[in-house]
Amino acid sequence: MPPSEWNRSMDDPELEAIRAKKRQQLLAGSLERNAGTDSVAGPILLTDDTFDAEVRKYPVLLVDFWADWCGPCHAVAPVLDRVAKERVGSMRLAKLNIDENPRTTQRFGITSIPTILLFKNGKLVDGVVGAVPKPEIEAVLDRWA
Repeated sequence: MPPSEWNRSMDDPELEAIRAKKRQQLLAGSLERNAGTDSVAGPILLTDDTFDAEVRKYPVLLVDFWADWCGPCHAVAPVLDRVAKERVGSMRLAKLNIDENPRTTQRFGITSIPTILLFKNGKLVDGVVGAVPKPEIEAVLDRWA
């Protein structure tokens, strides 16, 4: 596709809707349940509508507030995935796209991303801002273990 057509395609709402759906499918693909276990391979995808119920469902939930355009968000994502896999059974990882969920983003005063908040028994207890190293994320979890 020539660059002139590419620029036009960025303004096409139907094409943008397809891209958004594809992004969700790619993220959701990691949510398949492991056969015979209650563990989940990937993060829980949160929305404005599901946030409260999901936060109450898990005793310890680490929520990554992110956006597709955010480079530091993409940099910290594998670190969060690794921490979640290493702590299966003691905590869960969830992700909330700030562009698609403005109510929850505003509710928690998220002004910089990535912002990683820790909820324990449904209550916000701790968090960090930025693409922080793994030991810093683990320290937040360890304070509330």
